[in-house]
Amino acid sequence: MQKITGVPRFGTGQLRRKNHSQQATMSSMEQQWSIYILRCADQSFYTGIALDPQRRLDEHNHDNQKAAKYTRARRPVSLVYCEPAADRSSASKREYVIKKLSRSAKLALIDSSQQYD
Repeated sequence: MQKITGVPRFGTGQLRRKNHSQQATMSSMEQQWSIYILRCADQSFYTGIALDPQRRLDEHNHDNQKAAKYTRARRPVSLVYCEPAADRSSASKREYVIKKLSRSAKLALIDSSQQYD
């Protein structure tokens, strides 16, 4: 059996670990997950999740590598709905529920959130 050299092996301490000051900074900067709905130029809706919905909106509108394939072809997009989630798991579950809604139900959801703005 031939020994392979020069290949990094996991679990040998080669991975860089965060020091305690980095961990403290990360915990103080914790962000909250959000579920968002975008209205595309063709009046269709796109639903997604993000830690920073405004940054994600900018990516959808301007970044060809980070934007979803769906929104790249339907620019410009605008943020019409956003709701907070406790964590990524609950955000993903809520995103799934919203994606399954009919167009009229999504419009009602969007309208109900704008009544309080």
